[in-house]
Amino acid sequence: MRKHLLRGGSLLAALLLWQLLTSLHVNFWLHFDRLPTVVDVARDFGYQLQTSLYYRDLADSLARILIGFALAAFAGVAIGVAVGRSALTGDLVSPPLEVLRPIPAIAMVPIAILLFPSNEQGIVFITFLAAFFPILVSTRHAVTALPVVWEEAVRTMGGSGRRVLWSVVLPGALPGVFSGLSVGMGVAWICVISAEMISGQYGVGYRTWQAYTVVDYPGVIVGMLTIGLLGFGSAAAVELVGRRVTRWLPREAEVAR
Repeated sequence: MRKHLLRGGSLLAALLLWQLLTSLHVNFWLHFDRLPTVVDVARDFGYQLQTSLYYRDLADSLARILIGFALAAFAGVAIGVAVGRSALTGDLVSPPLEVLRPIPAIAMVPIAILLFPSNEQGIVFITFLAAFFPILVSTRHAVTALPVVWEEAVRTMGGSGRRVLWSVVLPGALPGVFSGLSVGMGVAWICVISAEMISGQYGVGYRTWQAYTVVDYPGVIVGMLTIGLLGFGSAAAVELVGRRVTRWLPREAEVAR
């Protein structure tokens, strides 16, 4: 209860400070007089919640995220395990991936426009790239960090390579895998919104950019808040699934007790 009260109090304090600075038109280095107040944003948010276009944008952005993230999770975990377990696979796969990894996913928008027949497929591709590399790197590090004695114990008892994979490697790497999934989800939201602003026709990012072009600043803030809430909710869902899947791990509260 104390934790929830502190978090709610910090959020309320931030909103009150925002309302105070904008309503008093504070203009000291930062131009708060140009920003809409909390009341203006809340009024616009309430209006948009009553329109079907807002929910269509939500559905489009969520569909792009879910498809791109699901593909990235499957490919990132599979390739990460393969690279972590096989030096030959690492030598063959890692060089091109390491060259591509530092390139921001949003910088690949022109390539996506050239490669894919529709903007929709290109945006999903950008989302996939954004989430893929954090998942891949976290999975690879989690696999290579596993104690060798675990595998040796299974091998000593006659376990096969498949048994080692399913009973040692994958369960042992799960905490690292879900760390990568959580980070990948956050990066995917950043890039899908950027891609929607550049080449989208629907979605939260596209609608936020449209609000900016017509000088609808309350609409811009509503779009930003929607993006934040969607990102927070999806990352929290990934972390919740991770805690359920890794229930056998000792938690901080248990260790403290």
